[in-house]
Amino acid sequence: MKIRTRIAPSPTGLFHIGNARTALFSYLFAKKNHGEFLLRIEDTDIERSKKEYEADIIAGLRWLGLIWDGEITRQRDRSPRHREYLEKLLAENKAFYCRHTPDELEREQKNQELEKIPFKHDCDHKNNPAGHTGVIRLKNPKKKIIFNDLIRGEIVFESELLGDIVLAKDLDTPLYNFAVVVDDADMEISHVIRGEDHLSNRPKQVLIQEALGLNQPEYAHLPLILNPDRSKLSKRHGGTSVTEYKNMGYLPQAMLNFMALMGWHPTTEQEIFSLDELIKEFDLARVQKAGAIFDKEKLNSINRHYIKQLVPAELAEHLVPYLMQYNPSREQLIKTAHLFQSRLNKFSEIKELAAFIFDLPKYQPSLLNWKNSSASEVKNNLETALMVLEKLSEDSFNIDTTTTELMPVANKIGRGELLWPLRVALSGLEKSPGPFEIMEVLGRQESLSRIKKAIAKIK
Repeated sequence: MKIRTRIAPSPTGLFHIGNARTALFSYLFAKKNHGEFLLRIEDTDIERSKKEYEADIIAGLRWLGLIWDGEITRQRDRSPRHREYLEKLLAENKAFYCRHTPDELEREQKNQELEKIPFKHDCDHKNNPAGHTGVIRLKNPKKKIIFNDLIRGEIVFESELLGDIVLAKDLDTPLYNFAVVVDDADMEISHVIRGEDHLSNRPKQVLIQEALGLNQPEYAHLPLILNPDRSKLSKRHGGTSVTEYKNMGYLPQAMLNFMALMGWHPTTEQEIFSLDELIKEFDLARVQKAGAIFDKEKLNSINRHYIKQLVPAELAEHLVPYLMQYNPSREQLIKTAHLFQSRLNKFSEIKELAAFIFDLPKYQPSLLNWKNSSASEVKNNLETALMVLEKLSEDSFNIDTTTTELMPVANKIGRGELLWPLRVALSGLEKSPGPFEIMEVLGRQESLSRIKKAIAKIK
């Protein structure tokens, strides 16, 4: 059997992390088994479907490197096929037009709510069809439904609890459960991998598949992604779009690595995987049933690992969007990248971390004081540092030379006494990288200018 999986998002919102993880697991399973991974855009909700959301889905998949096989299928283009199958069910007396009005159905639902029973509609029109108005429903055969889930095992469900299922608003407007069954069959999908929230749809889809005489794919329902407190994933804890993660400065390989570990566990303690390694290691048997926690610290840790693997010139390119307002030179960018590389969890942090490089913040003269040093001692120490540094030419002003020239002086008068005010003079901050690293990025002219400004601050 040819393995074929699919990701089938609706373009009614941005491509979020839950859909992205589903796409990843579907992709890994297909590629592990030398199969195909397909993309279907489920755009039958005409009012809510938007082209910009479809573009976001496609861009998100491409950014992650989850490239689908073949052409994109759009559900709306398949309307004639959906109509054909609806007419087949009507002709075979397996489906019917439900003539109850929305008001009647609403009253029925409210009564069932008062009785504290789940809403279902056993339609009294199914055995007395007349006309072609109202929604189209499937006649419920009222039987025990037994199906297997590749993650959760055998599941038994009484179809009587569902009532007569709505298939379509009319012949040209199929609803989700009907359209998805037809599309999966026509696209020869062998395995449907999707979120646990779709598990409740499975009994309905079994009944539709059986009524149409279609083969059933294998199903695997992934655990939900949860907040750290095990509540449903919220935007505050990470339930946001893939595009936002890209804009925040996460690398696609880090996102893939992180998402793979949300609900799946390898056979070893390994945590860092390339996409090829994930394909090799992935096994649905190692996907957990319980909810998967979204751990932002783990994401940052994995992203930090991948950032550290970049050469400074490559990292500099990633930092450009966050530093554009300063119009830095390429040399400045590369030096800045090198200075902060080990400190970055994500690229967007560079804007705050490196702001002092391009725009010295205002600071109080008292920040220059080292412990109990007097103002005159701080001033003398800065003047001493300035005198040493002014002797260096532009060409020799680098981290090796400034360290070689200043450290003997610092060892003589006290490292804290010299290096603390020097670092503050260069950064304007209480906490920052060391003075030699900062001077390497600032260069001779800017470094000397900032030291002179600090000296002038001291009364």
